[in-house]
Amino acid sequence: MDSMLLNAILLLLLIIGSGFFSSSETALTAASKGRMAQLETQGYRRAIVVNRLRARMEHVISTILLGNACVNSFIAIVSAQIFGRYFGEIGAIYAGIAATAVIFVVGEVLPKTFAINNADRSALTLAPIIEALVRISYPVTHFTQMICSGLLRLLGVKVINEPGAEERMEELRGAIALHTDADAETRDAGQMLHSILDLEDVPVSDIMVHRRNMTMLDADQPIEEIVSEALQSPHTRIPLYRGEPDNIIGVLHAKALLRAIQANQWKLDGLDIETLATKPWFIPDQTDLLTQMDAFRKRREHFAIVVDEYGALMGIVTLEDILEEIVGDIADEHDVKVEGVQPQADGSFTMEGTVTLRDLNREYGWRLPDEQASTIAGLVLHEAQQIPSEGQVFSFHGFRFEILERQRNQLKRIKVTPPFDQVAKVGKIVLGKTQAKPVDPAASGPKP
Repeated sequence: MDSMLLNAILLLLLIIGSGFFSSSETALTAASKGRMAQLETQGYRRAIVVNRLRARMEHVISTILLGNACVNSFIAIVSAQIFGRYFGEIGAIYAGIAATAVIFVVGEVLPKTFAINNADRSALTLAPIIEALVRISYPVTHFTQMICSGLLRLLGVKVINEPGAEERMEELRGAIALHTDADAETRDAGQMLHSILDLEDVPVSDIMVHRRNMTMLDADQPIEEIVSEALQSPHTRIPLYRGEPDNIIGVLHAKALLRAIQANQWKLDGLDIETLATKPWFIPDQTDLLTQMDAFRKRREHFAIVVDEYGALMGIVTLEDILEEIVGDIADEHDVKVEGVQPQADGSFTMEGTVTLRDLNREYGWRLPDEQASTIAGLVLHEAQQIPSEGQVFSFHGFRFEILERQRNQLKRIKVTPPFDQVAKVGKIVLGKTQAKPVDPAASGPKP
């Protein structure tokens, strides 16, 4: 066979080899880690190979770079021979230009473009061949890695092969955020996953039912009044106190009360409410939700009483409260809709100052910051750096806040107007943060 034809065939094979190595690098680095892990659990052998290669990516990259360098060098040599035969000494220049163009287009851009658009499929297809090449080239690549590691140490560069817990958590959050805008289903799932990751950063004081909103029973009341209040309450577990609300002596369960009444032949005389109540479980207000959920599971209880560092009653928290923090509001036929927020015809909301920011963000898709304050009144006080007067208006985080009612130093009612001019395509309100500044009430329209 003519040597010219052999050189042409060899050049074609080398170009294919260059494209193979380029596409392999892109495919293995761009393939979905989550999908490969899922396929591995299903026993898919090629996915196992992909994950095995990604676990030793430094040797894979070294092998691919070594192979790419070799084939690209031979492409230049063979091209020089072919062009030199036809153009003489100047053929080397033509060969260099042609080889560069071919390697750039056919050996780099084309295969990498295809691989990045078909990353999972390409990785599964090419992984067995790459694994064989990694084993063959291991002595060379291992020696190269030793030299590189030594040079990096001399330069004071620390080589970290595995990311830390914080980096893994950031990667997980990023992966969730990357896939939460596709449609309503994935968006809701992404919000729940973010809520799960945030459990460790949220104290129970942020989601508890505040003491002023608690339903409680006075153990010193006549038994008839206690039973009547318990049956009228939408809750099955009710704290029982004696003397003053801070003195919680137990938690009365509606089922225990009904069983006792039935056992007493549906008579109330002789019932001892205190003996029917279970021992109260007190927890610190700074307990994070992840710890508390684990405690609920271990103790097989759903109800805890929140106290501050001095033992004063703060509120109550239930397992349902934590679950709602993850999945959103869970309502049943006995639930009473959360009071305190009244939507207005102009798109604003009139609300009590005790309404929590987390409830507002979850219900209306807002992004009001809740790091420094847990209620809407607390946010206004924090941002305004003063105790506002009735009628005073502030603007921050893209919202307008008008003080409707103030009792002493407490903001009782606030009118909140969200930035409706910044509605995103998913129906959520995108907020911009601005510095808190008073607004002239006269220029902001009449009070409702």
